[in-house]
Amino acid sequence: MEYGFDPWSTAFVAHPYDVYTRLRDEEPISWFEPTHQWLVARHVDVNALLRDRRLGRTYLHVGSHEDFGHPPDPEQLAPWWRLVRNGMLDREPPDHTRLRRLVSKVFTPRRVEELRPTVQRVADAVVGDLLDAGGGDLLAIVAEPLPVTVIAELLGVPQSDRHQLRPWSADICGMYELNPSVETARRAVGAAEEFSGYLTELAAFRRGHPGDDLISALVQVRDEGDQLTDDELVGTCVLLLNAGHEATVNATGNGWWALFRNPDQLAALRADPGLLPSAVEELLRYDTPAQLFERWVLEDFTYGGIDFARGTELALLFGSANRDPEVFADPDRLDITRAENPHISFGAGIHFCLGAPLARVELETSFGTLLRRAPQLSLRHEPEWKAGYILRGLKELVVDVR
Repeated sequence: MEYGFDPWSTAFVAHPYDVYTRLRDEEPISWFEPTHQWLVARHVDVNALLRDRRLGRTYLHVGSHEDFGHPPDPEQLAPWWRLVRNGMLDREPPDHTRLRRLVSKVFTPRRVEELRPTVQRVADAVVGDLLDAGGGDLLAIVAEPLPVTVIAELLGVPQSDRHQLRPWSADICGMYELNPSVETARRAVGAAEEFSGYLTELAAFRRGHPGDDLISALVQVRDEGDQLTDDELVGTCVLLLNAGHEATVNATGNGWWALFRNPDQLAALRADPGLLPSAVEELLRYDTPAQLFERWVLEDFTYGGIDFARGTELALLFGSANRDPEVFADPDRLDITRAENPHISFGAGIHFCLGAPLARVELETSFGTLLRRAPQLSLRHEPEWKAGYILRGLKELVVDVR
């Protein structure tokens, strides 16, 4: 394994940062045979390549799998790919430009600001549940239900159906890991079919019975006669749930675990809640929930003295970029007062996370509510990391509240 890079190792997933240091210092762009990808470790390169239009999240807008030297999609994965490729994350211009423009018309900064009271209400409820229980798994009681409930209310998913969202999201996102298993693929396809069918029916209902929710707005949005297709509407809604939910849950767990390991920083935050905005940015940098994002080479080009052939895949290591000493002073130290913090946890370029403002609202509200209502919050025992590397998070985070 290249300098110890082993995304299937529990030890590596628990602490990849020493390996990242070796990669940055010794071979910042290196070939990783097990996944047939180039690993990109330095911030300057990750940031530049995220913005480079010679790369794409997909290549199917310029050629077929065969054109790029890859086998066709397995037929059994068709429902999953249909869902994923109809969201803007897996589209490139001009389709991406069109989709993002349409969605941005209704998922606006103003709508996010209007969600603040909802986010606070949900945070108060789930933190209240944790207090009533005298503690417990912070992930299950607080971190998971908060973003799911907020996204469900944003989309207009009825209360009686919301219990399905978390399992669907988890199963669909399992396919983002490196070399997923046959069983992971089976669950992902089943979830994609069920979730797509559910949202298609809900969108059809909202056409005749519009409400004050995002699905109703997405059904009606138009731009010079253009509008979302049914598949694009479904893909957009699933992307909002998956990206917003999985990342926010892991950011919450990773963030609290980082604070518990750095009691001086937790004490500083408790003493001055005004540090919350910078603390959230630092926690996102320090242990980013999304460690790796991929890009495909759309045309032959040379970068960093390396010739990249059309159809090659690059693995951009966000977790490594966010600990790069060329950009962050003392990068392995958690510093919630860090002023200059150009982390790339939300990406960069045209695929910069559309939901970043909502994620920040949710994280600031969640952390702030716990700090205020559970001032004695403490860790009951050291947590373990889940097996997944790309979407990196804890299995549980068991806490006491008094």
